[in-house]
Amino acid sequence: MAESNSYEEQRRRQIEENRRKLEELRLHHLSAAVREAAARPKPNPKPRPKRKAPEPGQLRRSGRVAGLPEQPSYLEGAGQRDYRGVYEAYAVWKGPTDEERAGALAKAEELQRRIHRIRCPAFVKPMTHSLAMNAVQMLIPKDFLKYLPAHDEAVVVVDEADDEFHMMYNAHRQGGKHYYLDKGWKGFAFDHDLADGDCLVFHMTERAKFKVYIFRANPDYESDQTSDDSEDEE
Repeated sequence: MAESNSYEEQRRRQIEENRRKLEELRLHHLSAAVREAAARPKPNPKPRPKRKAPEPGQLRRSGRVAGLPEQPSYLEGAGQRDYRGVYEAYAVWKGPTDEERAGALAKAEELQRRIHRIRCPAFVKPMTHSLAMNAVQMLIPKDFLKYLPAHDEAVVVVDEADDEFHMMYNAHRQGGKHYYLDKGWKGFAFDHDLADGDCLVFHMTERAKFKVYIFRANPDYESDQTSDDSEDEE
């Protein structure tokens, strides 16, 4: 019984101590002030003035930069400097026309016929955009499969400058026979600026070696290359 009275006495003292601390902090006055401020009516905000519509032909500009001087046109300056970049290339040539594709293909097929006259195997491979820019492998035409081995083999592709590029010839038979070149094709396409519409002639000179000839669909490619070479020499 004495222990119960002692606990009640201690609890009463703790409550009085907490009440005294609250009085010192004046929390109840602060709470009442907050409630009073929340109950006051809020003043109506002033209406924002409407922006004046720009005159016809006038550019809309932020008020923070309206007073700043006009910035130079970097694109116009690049044109004055005869800048030859990606923007100009796409603006001038947006892909081959049907006539340009047919012209590159006709030249490639004519070379293929000349190679066949000396009884050497060769095939023509027209380039699409994805094959020239993104593909990691190149599918070999089915009519050329009779000249190819039935197993995977490393091959060498030699360009017109006699530079060698090492690739892997693969023979897959899942769902039919599919033969292709990879592990080097994407680098070859990048190094030779292959583009949509170009035609390649693959002349098989040895069992695992091809000589490649490139016919461009872009009629301005050769002149661009000539001017670039002359600038490098200067």
